Amino acid sequence: MVFVKTHDIGELNDNLIGKQVVLGGWIEDLRKLGKMSFITLRDVTGISQVIVKGELNDNLGEINRQSVVSITGIVQETKARDFPFEVKAEGIEVLGKAVHPLPVDPIGRMESNIDTRLNHRALDMRNQKTAAIFKMRHHVLQSLRKTLSDKKFLEITTPKIIGSASEGGADLFSLKYFGKTAYLAQSPQLYKEQMTLGLERVFEISNFYRAENSHTGRHLTEFTSIDIEAAFMDYNDVMDVLESLVVAVYKDISENCKNEQESIEHYIEIPSTPFEKVTYTQCVEELKKEGEQIEFGDDLQDSHLRIIGKNHPGFFFLTDWPMKLKPFYIREKDEDATLSRSFDLQYGFLELSSGGTRLHNPEMIKERLKEQGLDPSQFTDHLKTFEWGMPPHSGWGMGLDRLMTTLIGIDNVREVVLYPRDPDRLNP
Repeated sequence: MVFVKTHDIGELNDNLIGKQVVLGGWIEDLRKLGKMSFITLRDVTGISQVIVKGELNDNLGEINRQSVVSITGIVQETKARDFPFEVKAEGIEVLGKAVHPLPVDPIGRMESNIDTRLNHRALDMRNQKTAAIFKMRHHVLQSLRKTLSDKKFLEITTPKIIGSASEGGADLFSLKYFGKTAYLAQSPQLYKEQMTLGLERVFEISNFYRAENSHTGRHLTEFTSIDIEAAFMDYNDVMDVLESLVVAVYKDISENCKNEQESIEHYIEIPSTPFEKVTYTQCVEELKKEGEQIEFGDDLQDSHLRIIGKNHPGFFFLTDWPMKLKPFYIREKDEDATLSRSFDLQYGFLELSSGGTRLHNPEMIKERLKEQGLDPSQFTDHLKTFEWGMPPHSGWGMGLDRLMTTLIGIDNVREVVLYPRDPDRLNP
């Protein structure tokens, strides 16, 4: 028998009272009270009460909670406080039986630790708090794409299997590729720069890979990155794009995900603008006042960023990093060659994004590669595109998973990724 439901639960309304509907979902609760049973039926759009009486109730038999059923019945008014309508069942069919007991409780009456939930992730999606997070993630992606498209950025998709290190970094996964060595891309950096040559403004939202043996709530080996690159923009311009993008996401989710905010018991506050800009030099001065042993040119450690984050809560840009701390493609400042035209977007101590103005002179890029101990011959395919009339350009990359944690008020990226990958987790 082929099952076809006529309505989602969220579509039930006054106009359907007295009419027959066919619903499909899972049994969240079941109470048998003599000659009557009450079923709480849920689908992804909502929840409904189903009344089972008479012969249908007598023949109901054993149906485990969380089993998937189809219910044919008549929509009617209800006296129940928690439901605007109820359905008087005329027929019930079990489409998929759930075993008992289940490895995690989807209703959340009994809490499970995150590892147990991740091991049974599909079932965890029936937990309304978990489901709300991923509904919000869906809306975040929609918001990002709309805002960037409105700003005349074109979406691209770059290779994830590459022949050389995209940024000259060491944190790469290698693999055998038909007798050659290939790598999983850690960013779309080189490709997106090349695309500004003809498309001018591009963006990509995709998964990338970083072989960092990190065990924190902020790091994953597979992560989703939002990247842009724009011709004829400098780093201040792309900072403006980033700020407007973050604010748009917060506004859209605040307005369009009210039920989800209730489910996770966290309500979004739209950040004020403009975001504060704090220079690297200012950070060093602040850290010295706190008694930290740090000199100009030292990288900022996690402990340093926590101090800076306390001084500058919320979103702020950390700008004008020393050149020695930045990748080969970042351009220096004209007025001070020791400083770069670069920035990080911070949320307190948490780094969300990194970007800057790029070098577009191939000879300067070759020199920078050599300075950083990299072989220009390994970047031949990339460098040749700069001889075809490369425009000045700037861009950034931002971690979607980290952005999500700021939205929903948690500090573990594993909560916002369907099947997270880290040094200890390869399954399911």
